[in-house]
Amino acid sequence: MAETPRQLPLDLPHDAALGREDYLVGKSNQAAFELLERWPDWPSPVIILAGPVGSGKTHLVEAFRDETGAEVIQARDLTEAGVSALVAAPACVVEDAHRGVNNTALFHLLNAARQAGKTVLITSRTWPASWKISLPDLLSRLRAATPVEVLEPDDDLLRRVLVKLFADRQIGVDIGVVDYLVVRMERSLEVALRAVDAIDREALAGRVKISKPLAGRVLETVTGTD
Repeated sequence: MAETPRQLPLDLPHDAALGREDYLVGKSNQAAFELLERWPDWPSPVIILAGPVGSGKTHLVEAFRDETGAEVIQARDLTEAGVSALVAAPACVVEDAHRGVNNTALFHLLNAARQAGKTVLITSRTWPASWKISLPDLLSRLRAATPVEVLEPDDDLLRRVLVKLFADRQIGVDIGVVDYLVVRMERSLEVALRAVDAIDREALAGRVKISKPLAGRVLETVTGTD
């Protein structure tokens, strides 16, 4: 019997839906989600959101920006010259502080935001103690911030995320395939996104239905990159 020829799947964009209505809440992210939902009624002007790779910090930030019009900047791109523009927005998000941040610029940002009555959300994989803060006054400001942690997704949340990602692509997948992935994959929302994309492409290329064996083969090639 002749082997079914593989077809080249079209490289159509499947951007992740990162709006507020697309955010799935579980035990791992409920505290963070509810705190950001309270904006601008926060317990302090500065919130530090910490969590591991793949825990959904980026989606949470995008949902927050979508709802508030916040200005978002990578911590390593923060400069003193850019503080005024950031404070002019309804809120400000400084992402990935664990990768390094200009201490003086961050100190000026927190001061300017406080004077303007604005809020700042800082995301990181770790807490400020590991950021190598050289300014005592900045460290004092960060210690006064409200910490909130987002954890790796549990099985229930990961299952719901996978179902939604397949549904977003209008793919009907047996729940047994989803359960198969849940118990074998890395606890990461980013990996879930990559896995669904890779599985979809493999199924299209082989012109086959998505199955456990196919999902297993593809899963071995999928890893997180953040």
